[in-house]
Amino acid sequence: MCLGVPGKVVSVDGFLAMVDFWGVQKQVCLHIVDEPVGPGDYILNHVGYAIRKIPESEIAATLAMYDELLAGGAGDLMGQDVRGEIAAGQEKVGP
Repeated sequence: MCLGVPGKVVSVDGFLAMVDFWGVQKQVCLHIVDEPVGPGDYILNHVGYAIRKIPESEIAATLAMYDELLAGGAGDLMGQDVRGEIAAGQEKVGP
């Protein structure tokens, strides 16, 4: 199963955006997102590509769903996968 992860756009330089995912910032490609994206917008990221801009009206519900997912127990494989990605990003960035 593939999982897109929401993140907040910090900055944009052409077709590259720096995006914050729960405190981990990663570069994301904007080539396939179908509308303009700017700082403060939220995108859904899949393997380094923004696959869609999250509409303003959906941001709170989307983030709440992921907060619930991240709070799940060790047996929740989707939550475990997202937590692993966040942890891996934090290791690369360092303290």
